[in-house]
Amino acid sequence: KEGFLRSTGSLIQVIGRAARNVRGQAVLYADTLTDSLQAAVEETRRRRQRQEAYNREHGITPATVVKAPDDVLWAVAEGDYLRVETAREPPEDAWSRDELEAEIDRLEEAMRAAAADLKFEKAAELRDRVRYLRQRTLMAGA
Repeated sequence: KEGFLRSTGSLIQVIGRAARNVRGQAVLYADTLTDSLQAAVEETRRRRQRQEAYNREHGITPATVVKAPDDVLWAVAEGDYLRVETAREPPEDAWSRDELEAEIDRLEEAMRAAAADLKFEKAAELRDRVRYLRQRTLMAGA
């Protein structure tokens, strides 16, 4: 049956996803060979032939990309931080530990308030500032 997720483009995407793995396979079930299904299979064959010819010409052996789960998770977590350049360096070098902790508390409160007001960019900026101050505290051994 033809339809939204059974269009030629959608089927090519699903089949192409399997092609990202050397041993990947796409198994398509249908009672009737629709025009979309036929076109997707033909396009996939055409692409595969072209890719195999290119690989032979350039001496490429296909391989599946393998990443450690920690690498992927770390990249996603780090992507959540917004880096903001400041116009001048704050004078936190001269602060005592109590003053630094008070500033961190103040920034965290402002961050929560900004998030509650749906000012997420401001909240992210404050979160990054808190993170920076905490790293400085740890590095200074304060």
